[in-house]
Amino acid sequence: MIPPAVLRAFGVAAPARPLDGGQGTSWTAGGLVFKPGGGRLHEWLGRVLPGVAADGFRPAPPVRTRDGAWEHGGWSATRWVPGRAPDTASVSAWVEIIRAGRAFHRAVAHLDRPDLLDARQDAWAIADRAAWQERDLALHPQLAPVARRLLAALEPLGPAQVVHGDLTGNVLVAAGLAPAVIDISPYWRPPAYAEGVVVADALCWHGAPPSLPETVQVPVAAVARGLLFRMATTSERHAAGAVTEAALRDEARRYARAAAAIGR
Repeated sequence: MIPPAVLRAFGVAAPARPLDGGQGTSWTAGGLVFKPGGGRLHEWLGRVLPGVAADGFRPAPPVRTRDGAWEHGGWSATRWVPGRAPDTASVSAWVEIIRAGRAFHRAVAHLDRPDLLDARQDAWAIADRAAWQERDLALHPQLAPVARRLLAALEPLGPAQVVHGDLTGNVLVAAGLAPAVIDISPYWRPPAYAEGVVVADALCWHGAPPSLPETVQVPVAAVARGLLFRMATTSERHAAGAVTEAALRDEARRYARAAAAIGR
């Protein structure tokens, strides 16, 4: 439950209600969305997003408290943007997600690499470094055989820039509006990598057809890198006790099926 003092700090008098999706910790009230945490990432987004020309997508910019702070009581806030999750059973939804990501990446291509990336030590940041061979790719034995096949498919993907590394569940659609790109998870990688993660998710979790990479024009090498990232994340989270043995076996089967879909 969001504390009333947090609402007051952001100038909100309306009652808050929980939002579905994400990690189940978000609330909305008074035209804002509240989440616990934020820290340096939230402050960085608050500084850079006003200088981003939103052409082809809608951002959800961070907002300050009434006294100018980016957080209060461990909570941060962004503007609420209308929209709903696209129907990922349809290939057209993946086309729209990829298109929104490309618009976002064009808009942020001028940004410098944020120093905050160096301090990240969460499972996703560690897995990203492993997927790019910046640290050992120490995978669970059930994942290692698929990883070896995927490593053989890797190729250069172009220059690095700020990218949104978790677009799959963070693009919202609304009739008559550009898609909204929310909950930005920044990495310093080629845009094709972010697209490869989307396609990897589609193949693993949403029953997308093997033709999807060709349909959205995402190279196999990008999907392979995206799969390595997701596999490394699973392995890191399993080692931390956040993924059960049963879930690991299920995810290993999904990764193998996705790898076969791209010919690996």
